[in-house]
Amino acid sequence: AVGGPALLEIVPTPAEEQWPLLVHQPQMIERIKRICQMGGGVLDQGDTPVGANAYEIALLSLGSVLNCCDAVVEGRVRRAFSAGRPPGHHAEPDRPMGFCVLSNVAIAARYLQKRHGVGRVAIVDFDVHLGNGTQACLEDDPSVLFVSLHQHPRTCYPRSGHEWETGTGAGRGYTLNIPFQPGAEDQDYLKVMEERVIPAIDEFRPEMLLISAGFDAHRDDPLADINLSEEGFEMMTRQLVAVAEKHCGGRIVSALEGGYNLRALGRSVVRHLVALNSPLDRQG
Repeated sequence: AVGGPALLEIVPTPAEEQWPLLVHQPQMIERIKRICQMGGGVLDQGDTPVGANAYEIALLSLGSVLNCCDAVVEGRVRRAFSAGRPPGHHAEPDRPMGFCVLSNVAIAARYLQKRHGVGRVAIVDFDVHLGNGTQACLEDDPSVLFVSLHQHPRTCYPRSGHEWETGTGAGRGYTLNIPFQPGAEDQDYLKVMEERVIPAIDEFRPEMLLISAGFDAHRDDPLADINLSEEGFEMMTRQLVAVAEKHCGGRIVSALEGGYNLRALGRSVVRHLVALNSPLDRQG
């Protein structure tokens, strides 16, 4: 957690089983538990192998994000980062996928609304892959703005996240997908942040900002073809801190998503934390 010049460690506790049901179908949860009870296996499309304790660990990872939400809403810190795995943003209402078991950030948005009475929640996902699970869980809801910056779906998993995907029903217009061509660099992302992402958040005026912080858009990551640097992640985070200060008292919860080059991941997370703990936070 980030609350001033020093970092405050929050010890995670497993989420209660009621919270995943805010976005996931009960039969999906039961299927995961059954596979784990059998000793493990492969969930859904063959891209999410799990062991016997996977559901337990998924609840702990989710609990880390929800503990961060509690700390921020209760005023113990202003910004918090959950370094949990498994990640969550590919898990859809009815199926795990893409290394993700539970849709952590989507659940966190609903948790903030149900448990803490937060109204409008904005989510910015800069993982190199679309957060298709987050989108599927929330795309019909005008109280949640979902913004995803990702490599173009024609060239990257999960093959969705086109600009024309803008939400459904009452939520139409509250999903903003921004795909980038392979080879995009820091300046491309920072320009889009300034010209499209920040204005969208300004118009929405969230009461809380969530970040799906995947660092697999790093130039050294093996799973995609975007060329961001650690400095690029820091600068994007600083932009998000500034807009959170403007609309929601600086309140941010960030959750780790992808990142598959461990050196690049570690260095990028450090720069993300530096930005979350920026001087803006120490002026109040």
